[in-house]
Amino acid sequence: MNFTRTITYKNRIILKRFLKEIPLADLNKIPEGFSNNIIWNIAHVVVTQQLLIYKLSGLPMHVSEEMVSKYRNKTTPEGDVTQAEVDEIYDLLESLLVQTEKDIEADIFKTYNEYTVSLGTTLTNVPEAIEFNNFHEGIHLGYILALRKAI
Repeated sequence: MNFTRTITYKNRIILKRFLKEIPLADLNKIPEGFSNNIIWNIAHVVVTQQLLIYKLSGLPMHVSEEMVSKYRNKTTPEGDVTQAEVDEIYDLLESLLVQTEKDIEADIFKTYNEYTVSLGTTLTNVPEAIEFNNFHEGIHLGYILALRKAI
């Protein structure tokens, strides 16, 4: 596994730990001054990875459209998530990375629809999407740390 993918896995380990250590009520809590909560941020990184890598490659995503619509960019929590939803997100944090590794090894990524991210940088292929995804997940890890401190 290369360094970029190692960083992705290490970040996901941290996120999984939060899901195990933080009580469900606190995962759902939106502190004053924030527009989302810890669980939204974690689910958002799961969805974003799928959008950036699979959808922009014209391939089926490994998450439901319902999940995408709840956690994509410019959404906010619609209500509290259940423990069952937390458990699903927990499992997806690692299983989706394993699937992505298999798909890279199988060389299924043949095309990529260029996409300009909020920084003004344009992603042109899957390796760039993976690198940007690490940056994106780092931003949300920062939000999660701030949320954890605020609750």
